[in-house]
Amino acid sequence: MRKLARAIATAVLVVSGALVVASPAQADTVICEQYGSTTIQGRYVVQNNRWGTSAQQCINVTDTGFSITTQQGSAATNGAPVSYPSVFLGCHYTNCSPGTNLPMQVSRISSATSSISYTYTSGTYDAAYDIWLDPTPRTDGVNQMEIMIWFNRQGPIQPIGGVVGTTTIGGRSWQVWQGSNGSNNVISYVAPSAISSWNFSVLDFIADVRNRGAITNSWYLTSIQAGFEPWSGGVGLAVNNFSAAVNGGGTGSDTQAPSVPGQPTAGAVTASSVALSWAASTDNVGVAGYDVYRQQGGGTATLVGSPTGTSYTATGLSANTAYTFSVRARDAAGNVSAASAGRTVTTSASGGGGSGCSVRYASNAWNNGFTADVTVTNTGTSAINGWTLTYNLPSGQTITNSWNATVTTSGTAVTARNLTWNGTLAAGASTSFGYQGTHGGGYTSPSAFTLNGSTCTIA
Repeated sequence: MRKLARAIATAVLVVSGALVVASPAQADTVICEQYGSTTIQGRYVVQNNRWGTSAQQCINVTDTGFSITTQQGSAATNGAPVSYPSVFLGCHYTNCSPGTNLPMQVSRISSATSSISYTYTSGTYDAAYDIWLDPTPRTDGVNQMEIMIWFNRQGPIQPIGGVVGTTTIGGRSWQVWQGSNGSNNVISYVAPSAISSWNFSVLDFIADVRNRGAITNSWYLTSIQAGFEPWSGGVGLAVNNFSAAVNGGGTGSDTQAPSVPGQPTAGAVTASSVALSWAASTDNVGVAGYDVYRQQGGGTATLVGSPTGTSYTATGLSANTAYTFSVRARDAAGNVSAASAGRTVTTSASGGGGSGCSVRYASNAWNNGFTADVTVTNTGTSAINGWTLTYNLPSGQTITNSWNATVTTSGTAVTARNLTWNGTLAAGASTSFGYQGTHGGGYTSPSAFTLNGSTCTIA
Protein backbone atom coordinates (compact mmCIF):
# COMPACT_ATOMS: atom_id res chain seq x y z
CA MET A 1 0.00 0.00 0.00
CA ARG A 2 2.84 2.38 0.83
CA LYS A 3 4.53 1.99 -2.50
CA LEU A 4 1.30 1.95 -4.54
CA ALA A 5 0.25 5.31 -3.11
CA ARG A 6 3.75 6.54 -3.77
CA ALA A 7 3.52 5.41 -7.40
CA ILE A 8 0.14 7.03 -8.06
CA ALA A 9 1.15 10.32 -6.55
CA THR A 10 4.45 10.35 -8.42
CA ALA A 11 2.72 9.68 -11.72
CA VAL A 12 0.39 12.64 -11.19
CA LEU A 13 3.27 14.95 -10.38
CA VAL A 14 5.34 13.87 -13.37
CA VAL A 15 2.45 14.51 -15.74
CA SER A 16 1.80 17.91 -14.25
CA GLY A 17 5.48 18.85 -14.36
CA ALA A 18 5.54 19.44 -10.59
CA LEU A 19 8.13 16.82 -9.68
CA VAL A 20 11.08 18.70 -8.19
CA VAL A 21 14.58 17.32 -8.72
CA ALA A 22 17.18 19.71 -7.39
CA SER A 23 20.71 20.09 -8.67
CA PRO A 24 23.51 18.17 -6.92
CA ALA A 25 23.87 19.15 -3.27
CA GLN A 26 26.99 20.84 -2.03
CA ALA A 27 25.95 20.95 1.62
CA ASP A 28 22.93 21.80 3.74
CA THR A 29 20.34 21.75 0.98
CA VAL A 30 16.81 21.96 2.42
CA ILE A 31 14.07 20.06 0.56
CA CYS A 32 10.40 20.58 1.47
CA GLU A 33 8.83 19.65 -1.89
CA GLN A 34 6.68 16.53 -1.62
CA TYR A 35 8.84 14.42 -3.95
CA GLY A 36 11.86 16.70 -4.10
CA SER A 37 15.26 15.08 -4.44
CA THR A 38 18.93 15.91 -4.95
CA THR A 39 22.21 14.05 -5.38
CA ILE A 40 25.18 13.76 -3.06
CA GLN A 41 28.75 12.65 -3.72
CA GLY A 42 27.82 12.39 -7.39
CA ARG A 43 26.63 8.88 -6.56
CA TYR A 44 23.49 8.78 -4.39
CA VAL A 45 20.01 10.34 -4.48
CA VAL A 46 18.37 11.83 -1.37
CA GLN A 47 14.57 12.13 -1.57
CA ASN A 48 11.94 13.74 0.66
CA ASN A 49 9.26 11.26 -0.55
CA ARG A 50 6.32 12.58 1.50
CA TRP A 51 3.82 10.20 -0.10
CA GLY A 52 1.25 9.62 2.65
CA THR A 53 0.30 13.09 3.91
CA SER A 54 -0.31 16.64 2.72
CA ALA A 55 1.31 18.01 5.88
CA GLN A 56 4.72 19.61 5.49
CA GLN A 57 7.93 17.65 5.81
CA CYS A 58 11.41 19.08 5.24
CA ILE A 59 14.82 17.43 5.19
CA ASN A 60 18.26 18.99 5.45
CA VAL A 61 20.69 17.30 3.06
CA THR A 62 24.42 17.22 3.79
CA ASP A 63 27.26 15.76 1.73
CA THR A 64 26.96 12.45 3.60
CA GLY A 65 23.25 12.06 4.42
CA PHE A 66 20.23 13.98 5.67
CA SER A 67 18.13 14.84 8.72
CA ILE A 68 14.42 15.54 9.19
CA THR A 69 13.93 19.17 10.22
CA THR A 70 10.12 19.43 9.90
CA GLN A 71 7.52 16.66 10.07
CA GLN A 72 3.95 17.81 10.70
CA GLY A 73 2.04 14.74 9.50
CA SER A 74 0.59 11.92 11.58
CA ALA A 75 -1.05 8.58 10.86
CA ALA A 76 -2.80 5.80 12.80
CA THR A 77 -0.27 3.24 14.02
CA ASN A 78 -2.30 0.34 12.60
CA GLY A 79 -1.97 1.77 9.10
CA ALA A 80 0.75 3.06 6.80
CA PRO A 81 3.39 5.71 7.68
CA VAL A 82 3.27 9.22 6.24
CA SER A 83 6.53 9.20 4.26
CA TYR A 84 9.86 7.57 3.51
CA PRO A 85 12.65 10.19 3.36
CA SER A 86 15.71 8.24 2.26
CA VAL A 87 19.02 8.08 0.43
CA PHE A 88 19.43 5.47 -2.28
CA LEU A 89 21.63 3.83 -4.89
CA GLY A 90 19.89 2.57 -8.02
CA CYS A 91 16.53 3.52 -9.52
CA HIS A 92 13.31 4.61 -7.79
CA TYR A 93 10.28 5.44 -9.97
CA THR A 94 12.48 6.50 -12.95
CA ASN A 95 14.80 8.56 -10.71
CA CYS A 96 18.18 6.82 -11.00
CA SER A 97 21.33 7.67 -9.06
CA PRO A 98 24.24 9.02 -11.15
CA GLY A 99 26.26 6.34 -12.94
CA THR A 100 24.44 3.45 -11.27
CA ASN A 101 24.96 -0.10 -12.55
CA LEU A 102 21.53 -1.13 -11.25
CA PRO A 103 19.33 -2.94 -12.12
CA MET A 104 21.64 -5.98 -12.05
CA GLN A 105 20.62 -9.61 -12.16
CA VAL A 106 21.23 -11.33 -8.84
CA SER A 107 23.19 -14.13 -10.48
CA ARG A 108 25.67 -11.59 -11.86
CA ILE A 109 26.38 -9.89 -8.50
CA SER A 110 29.68 -10.92 -6.93
CA SER A 111 29.31 -8.61 -3.92
CA ALA A 112 26.89 -6.00 -2.58
CA THR A 113 28.05 -4.17 0.53
CA SER A 114 26.72 -1.23 2.47
CA SER A 115 27.34 0.84 5.58
CA ILE A 116 24.89 3.03 7.48
CA SER A 117 24.96 5.33 10.51
CA TYR A 118 21.72 6.61 12.08
CA THR A 119 20.78 9.20 14.69
CA TYR A 120 17.54 8.46 16.56
CA THR A 121 15.12 10.73 18.42
CA SER A 122 11.57 10.71 19.83
CA GLY A 123 8.46 9.96 17.80
CA THR A 124 6.75 6.95 16.26
CA TYR A 125 8.81 5.59 13.39
CA ASP A 126 11.02 2.85 12.04
CA ALA A 127 14.54 3.17 10.69
CA ALA A 128 14.12 1.21 7.47
CA TYR A 129 16.70 -0.10 5.03
CA ASP A 130 14.97 -1.15 1.79
CA ILE A 131 16.26 -3.62 -0.81
CA TRP A 132 14.09 -3.75 -3.94
CA LEU A 133 13.98 -6.63 -6.46
CA ASP A 134 11.91 -7.49 -9.51
CA PRO A 135 11.77 -10.30 -12.10
CA THR A 136 12.51 -7.68 -14.78
CA PRO A 137 15.17 -4.91 -14.92
CA ARG A 138 12.58 -2.19 -14.42
CA THR A 139 13.48 1.33 -13.38
CA ASP A 140 9.92 2.58 -12.84
CA GLY A 141 6.86 1.71 -10.76
CA VAL A 142 6.43 -0.88 -8.03
CA ASN A 143 8.89 -3.78 -7.80
CA GLN A 144 7.47 -7.18 -6.82
CA MET A 145 9.73 -7.84 -3.81
CA GLU A 146 10.65 -5.47 -0.99
CA ILE A 147 13.17 -6.54 1.65
CA MET A 148 12.93 -4.27 4.72
CA ILE A 149 15.55 -4.23 7.46
CA TRP A 150 14.25 -2.48 10.58
CA PHE A 151 17.31 -1.12 12.41
CA ASN A 152 15.03 0.49 15.00
CA ARG A 153 11.35 1.02 15.77
CA GLN A 154 9.63 3.33 18.20
CA GLY A 155 5.97 3.14 19.16
CA PRO A 156 3.22 0.52 18.60
CA ILE A 157 3.99 -0.18 14.94
CA GLN A 158 4.82 -3.40 13.11
CA PRO A 159 5.91 -4.56 9.66
CA ILE A 160 3.47 -5.74 7.03
CA GLY A 161 2.13 -9.28 7.48
CA GLY A 162 2.96 -11.58 10.35
CA VAL A 163 5.91 -13.24 12.07
CA VAL A 164 7.19 -16.35 10.28
CA GLY A 165 10.24 -17.09 12.45
CA THR A 166 13.70 -15.86 13.38
CA THR A 167 17.05 -16.07 11.63
CA THR A 168 20.69 -15.04 11.98
CA ILE A 169 22.20 -12.85 9.26
CA GLY A 170 25.52 -11.04 9.45
CA GLY A 171 26.09 -12.38 12.96
CA ARG A 172 22.89 -10.71 14.23
CA SER A 173 19.54 -12.17 15.25
CA TRP A 174 16.41 -11.00 13.38
CA GLN A 175 12.67 -11.54 13.74
CA VAL A 176 11.28 -12.29 10.28
CA TRP A 177 7.91 -10.99 9.05
CA GLN A 178 6.27 -11.84 5.74
CA GLY A 179 3.24 -10.42 3.95
CA SER A 180 1.94 -8.25 1.12
CA ASN A 181 0.82 -4.63 1.02
CA GLY A 182 -1.44 -5.24 -1.97
CA SER A 183 1.06 -4.07 -4.60
CA ASN A 184 4.20 -6.05 -3.70
CA ASN A 185 5.44 -8.80 -1.39
CA VAL A 186 7.39 -7.78 1.69
CA ILE A 187 9.83 -9.72 3.88
CA SER A 188 11.00 -7.72 6.90
CA TYR A 189 13.90 -8.33 9.30
CA VAL A 190 13.39 -6.65 12.66
CA ALA A 191 16.32 -6.07 15.02
CA PRO A 192 15.55 -6.97 18.67
CA SER A 193 17.19 -3.69 19.79
CA ALA A 194 18.23 -0.51 18.02
CA ILE A 195 21.28 -0.62 15.74
CA SER A 196 22.93 2.79 15.30
CA SER A 197 25.54 1.81 12.71
CA TRP A 198 26.56 -1.28 10.76
CA ASN A 199 28.68 -2.46 7.83
CA PHE A 200 27.11 -5.51 6.17
CA SER A 201 26.53 -7.57 3.03
CA VAL A 202 23.28 -6.84 1.21
CA LEU A 203 23.69 -10.21 -0.53
CA ASP A 204 23.24 -12.01 2.81
CA PHE A 205 19.65 -10.74 3.05
CA ILE A 206 18.96 -11.40 -0.65
CA ALA A 207 20.21 -14.98 -0.19
CA ASP A 208 17.87 -15.54 2.78
CA VAL A 209 14.88 -14.29 0.78
CA ARG A 210 15.89 -16.51 -2.15
CA ASN A 211 16.15 -19.51 0.19
CA ARG A 212 12.56 -18.81 1.31
CA GLY A 213 11.43 -19.25 -2.29
CA ALA A 214 10.35 -15.61 -2.70
CA ILE A 215 12.83 -14.78 -5.52
CA THR A 216 15.31 -16.57 -7.78
CA ASN A 217 18.78 -15.68 -9.04
CA SER A 218 17.17 -14.52 -12.30
CA TRP A 219 15.55 -11.55 -10.49
CA TYR A 220 17.10 -8.08 -10.59
CA LEU A 221 18.33 -5.87 -7.76
CA THR A 222 16.97 -2.41 -8.65
CA SER A 223 17.78 -0.19 -5.65
CA ILE A 224 19.19 -0.01 -2.13
CA GLN A 225 17.63 2.63 0.14
CA ALA A 226 18.04 3.79 3.75
CA GLY A 227 15.86 6.20 5.69
CA PHE A 228 12.89 6.50 8.03
CA GLU A 229 9.15 5.79 7.99
CA PRO A 230 7.53 8.19 10.47
CA TRP A 231 3.97 7.85 11.72
CA SER A 232 4.29 10.94 13.92
CA GLY A 233 7.15 13.16 15.07
CA GLY A 234 10.67 12.32 14.04
CA VAL A 235 12.31 15.73 13.83
CA GLY A 236 16.02 15.13 14.39
CA LEU A 237 16.12 11.67 12.81
CA ALA A 238 19.19 11.48 10.61
CA VAL A 239 21.13 9.28 8.24
CA ASN A 240 24.60 10.50 9.13
CA ASN A 241 26.47 8.41 6.58
CA PHE A 242 25.42 6.00 3.85
CA SER A 243 27.40 4.03 1.31
CA ALA A 244 26.59 1.11 -0.96
CA ALA A 245 28.42 -0.70 -3.74
CA VAL A 246 27.22 -3.48 -6.05
CA ASN A 247 29.84 -5.35 -8.07
CA GLY A 248 29.32 -7.66 -11.03
CA GLY A 249 31.36 -10.69 -11.99
CA GLY A 250 29.10 -13.37 -10.52
CA THR A 251 28.12 -16.59 -12.25
CA GLY A 252 26.28 -14.63 -14.94
CA SER A 253 28.94 -15.38 -17.58
CA ASP A 254 26.86 -18.49 -18.31
CA THR A 255 24.33 -17.37 -20.92
CA GLN A 256 22.95 -20.74 -22.08
CA ALA A 257 19.41 -21.55 -20.93
CA PRO A 258 18.40 -25.07 -19.85
CA SER A 259 16.40 -27.28 -22.19
CA VAL A 260 12.60 -27.22 -22.01
CA PRO A 261 11.21 -29.49 -19.25
CA GLY A 262 8.79 -32.28 -20.09
CA GLN A 263 5.03 -31.67 -20.06
CA PRO A 264 3.74 -32.08 -16.49
CA THR A 265 1.71 -35.15 -15.63
CA ALA A 266 -0.92 -35.18 -12.88
CA GLY A 267 -0.84 -37.66 -10.02
CA ALA A 268 -3.17 -37.39 -7.03
CA VAL A 269 -5.95 -34.83 -7.56
CA THR A 270 -8.18 -33.54 -4.75
CA ALA A 271 -10.64 -30.68 -4.48
CA SER A 272 -7.83 -28.32 -3.47
CA SER A 273 -4.55 -29.83 -4.74
CA VAL A 274 -2.84 -31.45 -7.74
CA ALA A 275 0.38 -33.50 -7.55
CA LEU A 276 2.58 -32.77 -10.60
CA SER A 277 5.75 -34.33 -12.03
CA TRP A 278 7.74 -33.81 -15.24
CA ALA A 279 10.82 -34.97 -17.15
CA ALA A 280 14.02 -33.18 -16.14
CA SER A 281 15.78 -30.48 -18.16
CA THR A 282 19.46 -30.50 -19.09
CA ASP A 283 21.94 -27.60 -18.93
CA ASN A 284 25.58 -26.96 -19.89
CA VAL A 285 26.43 -26.18 -16.24
CA GLY A 286 23.53 -27.58 -14.27
CA VAL A 287 19.82 -27.06 -13.57
CA ALA A 288 19.26 -25.18 -10.31
CA GLY A 289 15.49 -25.69 -10.13
CA TYR A 290 12.12 -25.24 -11.77
CA ASP A 291 9.34 -22.65 -11.73
CA VAL A 292 5.77 -23.99 -11.82
CA TYR A 293 3.05 -21.77 -13.30
CA ARG A 294 -0.72 -22.02 -12.95
CA GLN A 295 -3.27 -20.55 -15.36
CA GLN A 296 -7.06 -20.42 -15.50
CA GLY A 297 -8.69 -20.11 -18.90
CA GLY A 298 -7.18 -17.23 -20.85
CA GLY A 299 -5.84 -15.54 -17.73
CA THR A 300 -2.24 -14.70 -16.87
CA ALA A 301 0.06 -17.55 -15.81
CA THR A 302 0.99 -17.17 -12.12
CA LEU A 303 4.14 -18.53 -10.48
CA VAL A 304 3.01 -20.91 -7.71
CA GLY A 305 6.19 -22.78 -6.75
CA SER A 306 9.94 -23.09 -7.34
CA PRO A 307 11.04 -26.65 -6.44
CA THR A 308 14.57 -27.90 -6.98
CA GLY A 309 13.34 -31.31 -8.14
CA THR A 310 10.96 -32.55 -10.82
CA SER A 311 7.78 -32.75 -8.77
CA TYR A 312 5.50 -30.27 -7.02
CA THR A 313 2.07 -30.34 -5.37
CA ALA A 314 -0.04 -27.29 -6.19
CA THR A 315 -2.32 -26.41 -3.27
CA GLY A 316 -4.94 -23.81 -2.43
CA LEU A 317 -7.05 -24.67 -5.47
CA SER A 318 -10.82 -24.34 -5.84
CA ALA A 319 -13.01 -27.43 -6.13
CA ASN A 320 -14.34 -28.53 -9.53
CA THR A 321 -12.12 -26.01 -11.35
CA ALA A 322 -9.87 -26.46 -14.42
CA TYR A 323 -6.24 -25.32 -14.11
CA THR A 324 -3.41 -25.47 -16.65
CA PHE A 325 0.11 -26.06 -15.31
CA SER A 326 3.43 -25.48 -17.10
CA VAL A 327 7.07 -25.57 -15.99
CA ARG A 328 10.24 -23.58 -16.74
CA ALA A 329 13.78 -24.68 -15.82
CA ARG A 330 16.44 -22.26 -14.49
CA ASP A 331 20.16 -22.50 -13.86
CA ALA A 332 22.39 -20.84 -11.24
CA ALA A 333 23.16 -17.94 -13.58
CA GLY A 334 19.48 -17.06 -13.82
CA ASN A 335 18.97 -18.35 -17.37
CA VAL A 336 15.40 -19.60 -17.82
CA SER A 337 14.10 -22.10 -20.36
CA ALA A 338 11.00 -21.74 -22.47
CA ALA A 339 7.81 -23.01 -20.86
CA SER A 340 6.88 -26.66 -21.15
CA ALA A 341 3.67 -27.78 -22.81
CA GLY A 342 0.75 -27.16 -20.48
CA ARG A 343 -1.25 -29.81 -18.65
CA THR A 344 -4.90 -29.03 -17.84
CA VAL A 345 -6.34 -30.69 -14.73
CA THR A 346 -9.79 -30.33 -13.13
CA THR A 347 -9.94 -30.58 -9.36
CA SER A 348 -12.42 -32.84 -7.59
CA ALA A 349 -15.92 -31.63 -6.85
CA SER A 350 -15.94 -32.55 -3.14
CA GLY A 351 -14.65 -30.27 -0.39
CA GLY A 352 -12.00 -32.72 0.85
CA GLY A 353 -9.10 -31.98 3.12
CA GLY A 354 -10.81 -32.47 6.48
CA SER A 355 -14.39 -32.39 7.70
CA GLY A 356 -14.47 -29.54 10.21
CA CYS A 357 -13.31 -25.96 10.58
CA SER A 358 -13.77 -22.87 12.71
CA VAL A 359 -13.04 -19.22 11.97
CA ARG A 360 -12.22 -16.39 14.35
CA TYR A 361 -12.68 -12.95 12.75
CA ALA A 362 -11.14 -10.15 14.85
CA SER A 363 -11.66 -6.62 13.50
CA ASN A 364 -10.57 -3.12 14.42
CA ALA A 365 -12.67 -0.38 12.79
CA TRP A 366 -12.29 3.39 12.76
CA ASN A 367 -13.97 6.21 10.82
CA ASN A 368 -14.22 4.66 7.34
CA GLY A 369 -11.39 2.11 7.68
CA PHE A 370 -10.77 -1.24 9.34
CA THR A 371 -8.34 -4.10 9.72
CA ALA A 372 -9.25 -7.76 10.14
CA ASP A 373 -7.28 -10.71 11.49
CA VAL A 374 -8.77 -14.05 10.39
CA THR A 375 -7.77 -17.28 12.15
CA VAL A 376 -8.71 -20.57 10.47
CA THR A 377 -8.64 -23.78 12.54
CA ASN A 378 -8.87 -27.34 11.25
CA THR A 379 -11.29 -28.99 13.68
CA GLY A 380 -11.42 -32.21 11.63
CA THR A 381 -9.50 -35.41 12.21
CA SER A 382 -7.29 -35.34 9.10
CA ALA A 383 -4.84 -32.80 7.70
CA ILE A 384 -5.90 -30.14 5.22
CA ASN A 385 -3.43 -29.85 2.35
CA GLY A 386 -4.28 -26.56 0.71
CA TRP A 387 -7.13 -24.35 1.90
CA THR A 388 -9.55 -21.88 0.34
CA LEU A 389 -11.78 -19.78 2.61
CA THR A 390 -14.82 -18.07 1.06
CA TYR A 391 -17.30 -15.60 2.55
CA ASN A 392 -19.07 -12.32 1.82
CA LEU A 393 -18.17 -8.84 3.04
CA PRO A 394 -21.04 -6.71 4.32
CA SER A 395 -22.23 -4.08 1.84
CA GLY A 396 -19.98 -1.04 1.53
CA GLN A 397 -16.74 -2.77 2.52
CA THR A 398 -13.69 -3.14 0.27
CA ILE A 399 -10.27 -4.74 0.87
CA THR A 400 -7.23 -2.60 0.01
CA ASN A 401 -4.30 -4.88 0.96
CA SER A 402 -3.70 -8.24 2.63
CA TRP A 403 -1.01 -10.44 4.16
CA ASN A 404 -0.33 -14.16 4.75
CA ALA A 405 -2.90 -15.22 2.13
CA THR A 406 -3.87 -14.48 -1.47
CA VAL A 407 -7.12 -12.55 -1.03
CA THR A 408 -9.31 -11.71 -4.04
CA THR A 409 -12.79 -10.20 -4.27
CA SER A 410 -15.63 -10.26 -6.77
CA GLY A 411 -18.31 -7.83 -5.67
CA THR A 412 -18.87 -8.69 -2.00
CA ALA A 413 -17.55 -12.27 -2.40
CA VAL A 414 -14.11 -12.88 -0.84
CA THR A 415 -11.79 -15.78 -1.65
CA ALA A 416 -8.69 -16.27 0.54
CA ARG A 417 -6.17 -18.93 -0.51
CA ASN A 418 -3.11 -20.15 1.36
CA LEU A 419 0.44 -19.19 0.40
CA THR A 420 3.07 -21.84 -0.31
CA TRP A 421 4.31 -21.86 3.28
CA ASN A 422 1.00 -22.07 5.19
CA GLY A 423 -1.09 -24.43 3.07
CA THR A 424 -0.98 -27.49 5.34
CA LEU A 425 -3.12 -27.59 8.49
CA ALA A 426 -2.78 -30.65 10.67
CA ALA A 427 -5.83 -31.74 12.69
CA GLY A 428 -6.32 -29.11 15.39
CA ALA A 429 -3.85 -26.65 13.79
CA SER A 430 -4.57 -23.01 12.97
CA THR A 431 -3.26 -20.35 10.61
CA SER A 432 -3.99 -16.64 10.35
CA PHE A 433 -4.12 -14.00 7.66
CA GLY A 434 -5.29 -10.42 7.61
CA TYR A 435 -6.12 -7.37 5.56
CA GLN A 436 -6.91 -3.67 5.66
CA GLY A 437 -9.99 -2.14 4.10
CA THR A 438 -12.54 0.65 3.96
CA HIS A 439 -16.21 0.78 4.90
CA GLY A 440 -19.06 3.18 4.43
CA GLY A 441 -19.92 3.55 8.11
CA GLY A 442 -21.69 1.35 10.64
CA TYR A 443 -19.07 -1.41 10.44
CA THR A 444 -20.12 -5.09 10.82
CA SER A 445 -18.14 -8.33 10.38
CA PRO A 446 -18.91 -11.23 8.01
CA SER A 447 -21.18 -13.85 9.55
CA ALA A 448 -20.57 -17.08 7.57
CA PHE A 449 -17.46 -18.83 6.25
CA THR A 450 -16.77 -21.88 4.08
CA LEU A 451 -13.44 -23.72 3.99
CA ASN A 452 -12.81 -26.01 1.00
CA GLY A 453 -16.56 -26.34 0.54
CA SER A 454 -17.37 -27.05 4.22
CA THR A 455 -19.28 -24.61 6.42
CA CYS A 456 -17.23 -23.42 9.41
CA THR A 457 -18.32 -22.58 12.93
CA ILE A 458 -17.62 -19.09 14.30
CA ALA A 459 -15.05 -19.07 17.10
